[in-house]
Amino acid sequence: MNDERSRQRIAENWQRVRDEVGEVVVRCGRNPSDIRVVGVSKYVNTDLTQALIEAGCRDLGESRPQSLWQKAEQIQCVTAITWHLIGHLQTNKVRRLIRHRPLIHSIDSQHLIQCVADESVGQGIATKVLLEVNISGDAAKTGLAPDAAEQILQHLPSTGVEVVGLMAMAGWGTDPEQARQQFERTRELRDRLRQLSGLPLTELSMGMSGDFAEAIAEGSTMVRIGSRLFEGIDSKGFHEEA
Repeated sequence: MNDERSRQRIAENWQRVRDEVGEVVVRCGRNPSDIRVVGVSKYVNTDLTQALIEAGCRDLGESRPQSLWQKAEQIQCVTAITWHLIGHLQTNKVRRLIRHRPLIHSIDSQHLIQCVADESVGQGIATKVLLEVNISGDAAKTGLAPDAAEQILQHLPSTGVEVVGLMAMAGWGTDPEQARQQFERTRELRDRLRQLSGLPLTELSMGMSGDFAEAIAEGSTMVRIGSRLFEGIDSKGFHEEA
């Protein structure tokens, strides 16, 4: 597929996803402006990522810190882009990553949040983060147990980070009803942590290509969509979103 046809197909895919998300939002009685679609561009090259931006996507998700900063440094865009780090983050990648002011979805330890805070203070910024919660209890998934998330909020660094909410994924092999129940538990956990901590915790990053409807019904404010945005594109090495 040539470059022009690829750009056109990505634009069509983006609009289709936006329409489908919008229909779900309206059906759930929510405000469309309350939901952000994070276009997951991991394993897709810079040209395809640029095409997604040109189609209208303003929130881009990457699983690997080095992919995020490489694309952020290469892509030329006159419109503001918010980068989202949705995959595991090692502390030795934090310094270079936060230069690009990403929203980090994957805080999963006290050590990591302290490292992000320290590096952010050193750069004179405050980094917005989400606590990643393993709501399904799946041993193969990363993330904090609910009690561990509460402990982190009780011992937050005084400066350098702003915890704005939670991120969660449904367990492997769950059906739509099971996924919805897990998203419901995530929302209930967020509400409890909000009350205990006094923090607004406005963001819930829940839902991917196969379960975003269930996530939106349970209060998601960000859905992470990857594969559907690149259907029909020769995007060698593309994998499903995280």
